[in-house]
Parts: sequence; structure tokens; C-alpha cells
Amino acid sequence: MTLLTNHEINEIRNAVDIVDIIGEYIPLIQKGRNFFGICPFHSDHNPSMSVSREKQIYKCFSCGASGNVFTFIMEYENVDFIEALNFLANKAGIKINKNVLRSKNKDVHGKLFEIHDISTKYYQNNLNTSSGIKAKKYLKNRDISEDIIKEFQIGFANDKMDILTNLLLSNKFTEKEIIDSGISNKNDLGFNDVFINRIMFPLWDTSGRVIGYSGRVYTDTDMAKYVNTKETNIFKKGMLLYNYHRAKEEIRTKKSLILVEGFMDVIRCYSVGIKNVVAIMGTSITEQQMNLIKKLSNNVILCFDGDSAGNNATFVCGDSLSKSGVNLKVISLSDSLDPDEYIQKYGKKAFELATENAVSFIDFKLNYLKSDKDFNNSDDIAKYVNEVLLEISKITDEIKVELLLTKISKEFLLSKETLVNKLNKHLKVEKQKTRKDSSIIIKVEFKNKYHQAELRLLYYMLKAKEIIRMYECNVAYLPSPHCRMLANEIISYSNEYGEINIADFITYLGDKRELINLITELEIDSIKDDYSMEEIEDYINTLKEYSVKNEIKRLESLMKSEFDIFKKALHAENIRKLRIEE
Repeated sequence: MTLLTNHEINEIRNAVDIVDIIGEYIPLIQKGRNFFGICPFHSDHNPSMSVSREKQIYKCFSCGASGNVFTFIMEYENVDFIEALNFLANKAGIKINKNVLRSKNKDVHGKLFEIHDISTKYYQNNLNTSSGIKAKKYLKNRDISEDIIKEFQIGFANDKMDILTNLLLSNKFTEKEIIDSGISNKNDLGFNDVFINRIMFPLWDTSGRVIGYSGRVYTDTDMAKYVNTKETNIFKKGMLLYNYHRAKEEIRTKKSLILVEGFMDVIRCYSVGIKNVVAIMGTSITEQQMNLIKKLSNNVILCFDGDSAGNNATFVCGDSLSKSGVNLKVISLSDSLDPDEYIQKYGKKAFELATENAVSFIDFKLNYLKSDKDFNNSDDIAKYVNEVLLEISKITDEIKVELLLTKISKEFLLSKETLVNKLNKHLKVEKQKTRKDSSIIIKVEFKNKYHQAELRLLYYMLKAKEIIRMYECNVAYLPSPHCRMLANEIISYSNEYGEINIADFITYLGDKRELINLITELEIDSIKDDYSMEEIEDYINTLKEYSVKNEIKRLESLMKSEFDIFKKALHAENIRKLRIEE
């Protein structure tokens, strides 16, 4: 919730141009009155997002993403309205008194964020006490400097079982809140800290707030190397990228993103000045993480461990990423090293050279598929060629296909004709796998005259107060629930603020996504702006006709279930009168 007035919020929105803001994230090309670009909210290959400078709104014709500049920043940056407001105010050079703002997220999960804020400071302080000497020495031996320790808020959980738990209780947090945060748990041994005698690496959300931890052992022990915070209301491992908030500006500047497995790889890269790096905290990648990656850059360089397990993970993770439409390259590190080890052993310049020499994902695949083959064995050669052709069948670029077929033909002395014939068989199988029922492929919404009338009437209600008044006086009912809701919102907004500005009205609607989508659909649609009263009256009469037909259906249904002969006759008489009106 914000304590700023609607006028002050609209002033911030009016101070920026949606085309300029969206253009900082995705390239936009002007076609006619609107601008078009690749939609960042789905796997888009053709420009399907339309941005209107005149109306200050955007709409994707494929996935339906829509709204004004506030909704774009909220969706793209994964922030709430308050953060989007602050972001755009800073862009516009407008100062906001932070005392008048109250974050929605803080209202809902504020206690959890507060608990993590206190816990992070507690862990950081521990690292600089006598109990943290060995942990600090371990970090120094790993070449983690004081500056990096501060930058990444690295801390230490000592060997005491309940100090942090008691500290949080003394700060008036309830047992439930502390348990829900993942900091403490309750078992047969009592109410204790989860992290004991571990180096603590905070994990952040996309806004840079600590939402969890990964605790690492630093001595020889049979305990698990890492313990992570359990899933909580604010911590969902599959929905975050480590270092996202810190790396996003660097990634946009460099127009590329290096994706690694773990946070130590990120920290090592960052420590030598390579800052366009994020980690997925494991080897499998989720759809949410892929969406975050695509919002940052369409150029992704994958750099997992250089050993066999790392190559396997690169193959699987890369397959998912390439299907999402990103331009994917792979860094292959020598000596089976991970990025952290490689930079420590060979230095920054060697890693930068490896980055410059990153190969395309298909070239990595071709080499990867060779790893378990004996090329003195004809069966293995045939198996390899078939696997490669299967991969080629997934490529849509004809030139790439031609180059790869030529390469395989020369390498194994196979005729191009044989390879093409086999490839066509693979393509046929792939086509059968992905073929959908024709009734599912094309799903056209049939807009009957009643739906057409309510959409047109809503459009003109957004344009003129006189149409709103005509609606209030003459229309009792709209067929579609969302249209009815939108009509009510238009009336409320008009009564309070007068003339309707579409972009400001979208802000007024807040999180009512269905209504925002409906408005942008109306605004982007090819509806003429001028109208005649005869036309408006025709829409109103059409909707009255719908109301009459709907009431006749209702009364006919009542007649069928009615046993009282007098009530049946009353329903019949009402139906007769309504039919006269038709």
C-alpha cells in the first residue's frame, strides 16, 4: 500500500516514456504508430509485443502480457508496485519521501524479512569474534578477501545451539515466525538454531533481500558439506538465481550472462572483476529460472564444472535453455576444474579467454556425444551419427543444418544424400511427436453480437463521460463477468477522478490482471475512436435484447420446475410480455 496520492503516482508515470523504459530492456522497432519487440515474458522468436507511445501501454499478442510502465517493471524486475514506483521515480529524478511508502511484501512477509536481516547481522558479527577465527582463516586460505566477505555478507554460525533463536525471541518474534523463517526448528532436543558451526552464505531474492542461507562446513567432518534453508514463504530455491540483484546491471551492459552452478563460482568471478555472473545453485534448471535469465539477456554462456558430471549437467541444462530460445554458448574448462578452481589456478585472463572461445551449444553437443564412443567400432560410429542427426533435426536454421551435414559427411565419409534421407526420417518422427489436434492449434474466440456490443460500449465508456452516463441509465446487465467488473471500475474511477487516462486507469486497477488485459486488448484492437449516438444506442439495444432473452430463459427454466399451476401461469404471462419487447 502507498500513502502517495493518485495524482503523485500519475505524476511519476507521466514523467517517463514507456517506449524509452521498455526500450532499455528489449530492442523496439517502430511500425506505424506503435513499437514492436521480442516479448520477454515468454519464449518469443518473432516480435509479438506492441508498445504504444500515444496510450503509454504495452500488449503481447502471444502470451497476453499487458499493462502500463509500472506493470512492465513489476513483471520484468520481479518487484512489487512500491519498488517499481521508486525505480521509475529515480529514473525521472523525482524524490519520494520514504516515510510515506509502505511495502506490500513487508506487510505480508515482513516478519520473515526482519528475522533474516537480524540473522545476517548476527552471523556477520560472529565471523569477527574469537569463535570465528578458524572460519575466517578458511576463507582467507580460499583467497576470499575482506571486501568480498562484506560484499556478499558472508558470516559464521558458531557451535552454540540456541543463541540466535533466543536473540530472535528476545526481539519479540514468536516461535512460529522463527520456525517459518527456517532459522530455527523444534524437535526432541528443544527449540534450536538450524545452522551450527558453519560458514554462512546469504541467499537473496531478485530485490536483494536476504531470504535464506547456505551453510558450509569448514573443517574435516562427516557432516553434509552444505545445508540450505528449507523452503519457506519467501525462499523457493527453484525461483531464484544467486547474485541476480547484483549482476543484472552488468549483464545488461555487457549484453551477456555467464551461468554457473554454485555461489563459490560466482564469488570467485566477482572477486576478479567478472560481474555478469549468476548461479542456479545446482545442475538442474527450472522454468522460473529460465524466465529470469531471459529477462536479463538472450545471450547466455554456460560454464559448469569441467568434469564428466559437469558435462552431463551442461548437456541437460543447455537443452532446456536452448528450447527457451536463448542464444547459448558453452565454456569448456580444462583439467576437470570448476570456475572457482580454474580462476584460482590460471587467473582471470585465462578465464576471459575461455569465455571468448566459448563454443555454440550444438558444437558442444557434438563433442559431448563422442565421449563414450569408440570410433574404431562401426556400431559406435553409426550410433554417433544417428544421435547427431537427431540433434540436427531440432535446428530450424537451414544454413546451420547444411554446415553440420557437410561436416559429418566429410568426417565419416558418408554421402550427403544418405544423411539427408536419415535426417528426414528423424524430422518426420519429431513432427509426429509435436503434432497437435487441429482443433487445439487454432482456437478462435467467437465474438457474437452481444459480446461485440459490450466490448464496443466499454471502449467508448473509456473515452467519454457521456457514454458512461448512457450506460448507467440504460444498461442493466453485461453478458461477460469481466466486462461487468470493468464497467463498474470505469464508473467508480470516473466519479472520483473525472476524465480517464488509460495508463493511469491501469495503475488504479492495481493487481486486477484480467481487467488490465481486457483494457489493453480493447486499446490495441482496431476500434475507431469516433462514434455516433445511433451507434451507441444500437449497442445498448443489443444488450437490452440479451437481457430480455436471458430473462426469458430463466423464466422458462422456472416454469419447467414449477408445480403450482397459478405460478406457472404467472411465469408464462411474464414471458409473453418480454417477447413483445423483443
